[in-house]
Amino acid sequence: MVSISTHVLDTASGKPASGVRVELAQNREVVATAETDTDGRVRELATDLDPGRYELMFWPPSPFFTRVEVEIELTDGHYHVPLLVSPYGCASYRGS
Repeated sequence: MVSISTHVLDTASGKPASGVRVELAQNREVVATAETDTDGRVRELATDLDPGRYELMFWPPSPFFTRVEVEIELTDGHYHVPLLVSPYGCASYRGS
């Protein structure tokens, strides 16, 4: 079983980014969509996924980064993939 969650942090303000649209796609076909809550989190973006390569797409609150896409390989277990974003940069990592 494969599952994924995420959160978005606005590093310019040092606060969670609420209301950010997040999509998970496989081969460009959207398989899950959600918006971050007031804590900037999507606790369960998708569960019961098949292993494989996915695209995680964010529409963050940044005047420069209007869409951020991260391609990830999911094999087994739970994955937490956060996005840190500001007007000047963005980063993602595999969380726990």
